[in-house]
Amino acid sequence: MYLSDAIRKRILELMKRKKIKSFYALSMLAGISSGTVSDFLRGRTDLPKLDTLLHICEALDIELGDFFSDPLFFETYHEKAD
Repeated sequence: MYLSDAIRKRILELMKRKKIKSFYALSMLAGISSGTVSDFLRGRTDLPKLDTLLHICEALDIELGDFFSDPLFFETYHEKAD
């Protein structure tokens, strides 16, 4: 699985667990643009910037290290650059 897909899946899983029902609601909790959240989670952009992911993790009440310690990331790989 690509890293970007694993990050998307993890965010969506945590949103479901926290009962956050929309990308807009997550963006408001994270204090970032709804377009940024929506574009990444819909696959329109490849990878979020680290500070964006940090804000999302804060909104989801999870440490960045705990976010990536999920087994989902054990067999991921990066997309090749063009």
